[in-house]
Amino acid sequence: MRWIDIGPASDIPKLGARIVRGPKGDIAVFRTADDEIFALDDRCPHKGGPLSQGIVHDHHVTCPLHNFVISLSDGEARAPDKGCTRAYQVRVVNGLISLALPETVAAK
Repeated sequence: MRWIDIGPASDIPKLGARIVRGPKGDIAVFRTADDEIFALDDRCPHKGGPLSQGIVHDHHVTCPLHNFVISLSDGEARAPDKGCTRAYQVRVVNGLISLALPETVAAK
């Protein structure tokens, strides 16, 4: 894994998201009401909808296209829906967010 710094957590509004441009596509970084930070590929597993534009609630995001509910912690769709989008490890140190990218997709 390679950790990249992406900025302060305060740049993401509570119950909101920001986009990080990754080498293999956009990554949505979410902030929950309780100030936890999560990161997922910005693609719903159903039809590729932009999860960053969805509604964040609890530790889930609802896709804006077809209302799939996706867990922010692991990218899994909540039943009865099925599918998964990639989740990324994040850490917050002194208010700054770092994102873990696998070496195979990390920017060179």
